[in-house]
Amino acid sequence: MPDRNLETQDWAQRLALGLGLILVVIGMVNNLPTVPGLLELVQAVPGLGGIQRISKFDAEFLFPIVFLIMMVVVVLNDSFARDWRDRGAARFSVGLTVDAVMVLTTVLLVLAYWIQNDQVCLIDQITGERDRILAANAARAEEYRTIFGTDPPEELPQCQAQLGGWVIPILLGIVSMFFVYNIKVWGFPLVAVAIIFTIYTILSSLSWLFDWSGNKYLITVIGADLPSGRTFDKAITSASDAITLESHGLLGQFLNVLMNIVFPYVILGVLFGASAGGRSLIKLAVVVTRHLRGGPAHAATVSSALFGTISGGPVVNVLGTGTLTIPMMVERGFKRTFAGGVEAAASSGGQIMPPVMGVAAFVLASLTAIPYSEIIIAAFLPAIAYFVSLFMTVVFESRRQNIQRVGALTAEMRLTRADWMNLAMVFVPILAILVLLLTSKDSLTSGTLAQWVGYDVGSGEEMPWGLRLIRNAAGDPDSAGFWAVMVLLGMLFMDPAIRRKPKIILDVLSDGGVVISRLFLMFFAVAVIDICISFTDLPGLITGDVLNWLSSIEHFSLLGMEFALGGSLYLFLALTIGMLAAVLLGMGMPTLPAYVNVILLLGPLLIALGVSTLTAHMFVFYFAVASSITPPVAIAAFAAASITKADPMATGVAAVRAGIVMFVIPFVFAFYPELLLIEQAQLAPSVGEGGRKFLPGYDGSIDFPGLAWLLVRLLVSLYLVASALSRFDAARISSLSVGLRLVLAVLVLFKSPLIAVSALTATLILLAAHRFIARQDYPARS
Repeated sequence: MPDRNLETQDWAQRLALGLGLILVVIGMVNNLPTVPGLLELVQAVPGLGGIQRISKFDAEFLFPIVFLIMMVVVVLNDSFARDWRDRGAARFSVGLTVDAVMVLTTVLLVLAYWIQNDQVCLIDQITGERDRILAANAARAEEYRTIFGTDPPEELPQCQAQLGGWVIPILLGIVSMFFVYNIKVWGFPLVAVAIIFTIYTILSSLSWLFDWSGNKYLITVIGADLPSGRTFDKAITSASDAITLESHGLLGQFLNVLMNIVFPYVILGVLFGASAGGRSLIKLAVVVTRHLRGGPAHAATVSSALFGTISGGPVVNVLGTGTLTIPMMVERGFKRTFAGGVEAAASSGGQIMPPVMGVAAFVLASLTAIPYSEIIIAAFLPAIAYFVSLFMTVVFESRRQNIQRVGALTAEMRLTRADWMNLAMVFVPILAILVLLLTSKDSLTSGTLAQWVGYDVGSGEEMPWGLRLIRNAAGDPDSAGFWAVMVLLGMLFMDPAIRRKPKIILDVLSDGGVVISRLFLMFFAVAVIDICISFTDLPGLITGDVLNWLSSIEHFSLLGMEFALGGSLYLFLALTIGMLAAVLLGMGMPTLPAYVNVILLLGPLLIALGVSTLTAHMFVFYFAVASSITPPVAIAAFAAASITKADPMATGVAAVRAGIVMFVIPFVFAFYPELLLIEQAQLAPSVGEGGRKFLPGYDGSIDFPGLAWLLVRLLVSLYLVASALSRFDAARISSLSVGLRLVLAVLVLFKSPLIAVSALTATLILLAAHRFIARQDYPARS
C-alpha cells in the first residue's frame, strides 16, 4: 500500500496514485452491469449514436491499455531508483535504468500484442494493408453469396506484417524483466518456480530442434509432428501465441479474470479496509463469544472468518484483525505462540469462507467453468467444518490453561449506535452479493420476487425497471461485485469522517488501483507458468507415468501383511502426492499462484484417478491455502509473529496444530463428494453415452439422511483430532489416548458402515470413560 503522507510522497508515487484512480474508473466502468435505458441515454448524446455498448470492452484494446497503466503504476510505486536514491549516484543510475527498461519493456509487449494479434494487426493498419485485405475478403464474400446464396464461413485474415523470428528474443526479454520486478514486489519463491518452468521449456524445445535427447521429458510438444526444418517456425508461432492468445497468453485468461470478474471485489476489499467496520466487527465477535471460555480467541476466529472472506489474503487479514485480537488473547492468558497460531489459521481460513473467498476462488471458477454461485455453495460445508474445528481447538486450549469466560464487557467493548452503523457497512454489501449470486434470472420473471412486485410474465406487460435491473445482475459475480461496491460507496458517507473529508474515498480508490496493479504483476508470473506447462504438456507426461507406476505396484507388504493397492487406497496415495506438491510448491507464495501451479501440474492426474474436476480443483485449492501456515515458509504465521513478538517457527507449528483440519477436510470431500453439495462434485471426469456420467454410487442428487450421517461422523472426527492435538479434553490426555483418538478419527469416517459404527461406539466409550476419570481427578473444573 502506498504511503499516504503527502510530505513523504514524491512525484512518482503521486502519479502512481493518479494512474491508479484512472485504472479503477476504467475497471469499474468495464464491469458496469446492463442498466435498462442507460445505453439508449448515451446514444442520444450528439456524436455518440454509434456506440453499441458501454461496458465489457473489447479485450484486444482494453487489455493492452490497462496492462500498460498497471505496469507503469508498479514502476512508479515500487521504483528501484527510489530505493537506491541514497546509495550513491552509480546505484541510483542503475535503478533509474532498470525502471526505464521496465516501462520500455511494457510498451514493447503492448506493441507486440497489437502487431501479432489478428484482430488488430497494427503494422497492417498503419500501412493500409489491412483495409486492402478486408476489402478483398468482402468482395469474395459477396461473390460467395451470389453463387451459393448463403454467407461464407467467417475467417479473420492473419496479419501480413509480423515480428517473425524477433518475437522469441522479445518474449524472453519481456519475461526476464518482469521477473525482476516480481522478485522485488512478491519475493523470490514464485519467480523461482516460473524460472524453472521457463528454462525447462527452452531446453526441451532446443532438445527437439537439435535432437539432443530421446527422453520424452526433454522434448517439448512445440516441435511434435513437424519436420526438423519447421520446428523453429512452430517455436515462433508458439512465442506469438504466448503474447496474443486469450487462453494461454501473457494478456490472456488471468488478465481476463482480473478485469472482468475479480476487479470489483478487490476494490470492495480496499473500501472495507477504509471503513470503520473492522473494529466494530471485532467488538461484535467479542460480544457474541464472551460467554465462551475462549473469549478473544473465539472472537479472533469469528472476525477473521468474516473479514477474511472480504480481504481474501491471509497476511492482510492477520494484520487487519490480529493487531486487535492477538493482544486481547495474550491479555486473557493464552500463550503468544498459540495466539499467533490461531489468528494465522483463522485468517488463512478466510479464503475458504463464502461468499467472496478471495481472488483464487474466482480463478477456480474460471478454470473449472463452474458458475461462482455454485462454487460458494460447494465451499460452504467444508468452511463451516474448518471453523468449527478451530472453535474446538480454542475450547480445549482454554480448558488446558484454565482460562475463564470474559463475562461482563468493558465500556470500550460495548457496541454503540456508531458500531451498528459500521457493521451495516460490512454486512449489507455482503448480503447484496449473496442475494445477487444466488438469485437465478428465471426466478425473476415467474418466481416469488416477480409475484411480490406484482409482475405477471403472461400479461405481456414490460417488466418493471427495478426488476429488470436485478435480473441483469442476477447470477453474475462481476455484476454482484459492482453493485456491492456501489452500495458500500453510498454507505461510507454514514461515517462522519468521510462526510467531513470525502476525498478519503478517492484516496482509497487510488490505493485500490495500486493494489490491482501489483496483483497483476503476480498474475504475470502465473501466466508464464501456465504458458510453459501448456506448451510442454508436462501434466500429461506426469499423469501417464504416475498412473503407470501406481498400476505396477498392485501389492505391497507392510509389517508382514500383504495389501492390495486399489480403490480407496489407490486414490488416497495419489491425493497424498497432490497434497505434498501443493504445500511444497505453495510455500512462500500467495494462494493464487500456489493453487494454479499445482492444479496445472497435478490436476489431470487427480481427475484421471476418478475424482470430479471440481473436487480436484477444490482439493488443490485447500492445500494452497494451507501452505500459508505450513513451516518453514508460513507467511501468515510469520505475519502473526510480527505482532506477538514470538518465535515465527513456533507460531507456524501452532498454526498447523490449530488449523490441522485444513489438511484433513480435502481428503474427506474427495472420498465424500456429496459434502460439496452440488452436482458437479459428483460428475465423473469421463463423459458417458448420455452426455454425462456420475461417479460410482452417485446420481447427482443429495441423499440428505446420508449427508446428515456423514456430518455427524465428521463432527466426531473433528472433536477427536482437536482434542488429541491439544492433548486436553475434560482433563489432560495421555500419549496412548492421543494416538487412539487419532486412529478413531480416521476409522469413524470409513465408508464401511461396520467400521464406522464400531469406531463411533468405541469413541463414545472412550469419551465417557475420560469424562468419568476427569470428574474424579478434577472435580472443581467439572
